[in-house]
Amino acid sequence: QVQLVELGGGLVQAGGSLRLSCAASGRTFSNYYMGWFRQAPGKEREFVAGISRKGIYTLYADSVQGRFTISRDNANNTVYLQMTSLKPEDTAVYFCAARPWVGGLPPQNGYDYWGQGTQVTVSS
Repeated sequence: QVQLVELGGGLVQAGGSLRLSCAASGRTFSNYYMGWFRQAPGKEREFVAGISRKGIYTLYADSVQGRFTISRDNANNTVYLQMTSLKPEDTAVYFCAARPWVGGLPPQNGYDYWGQGTQVTVSS
């Protein structure tokens, strides 16, 4: 089992920045892909960003490419999502997730462990 706890959500104005963090415990953190997902009201949960176990490979949804940056600190079992140039359409509950590493690019689905989510609200 992997336990995940997200921190850092809140209210921000459009154009602003916010950094989310996700602390992991329970298993060897560096053996997992880590991903960020989000779910807006009335919409399905969607992939935002993923990172390979050593941080060599990253993958982003087209909607956040160039604005969001995913990173990880394996020494401290934490993954981050730096969000800049935020837009009202980025408003959602953001979840971090973990999936056992098998090599290659981080996947956009099939994650096994999930955090409880943190609300991000971007005002116009």
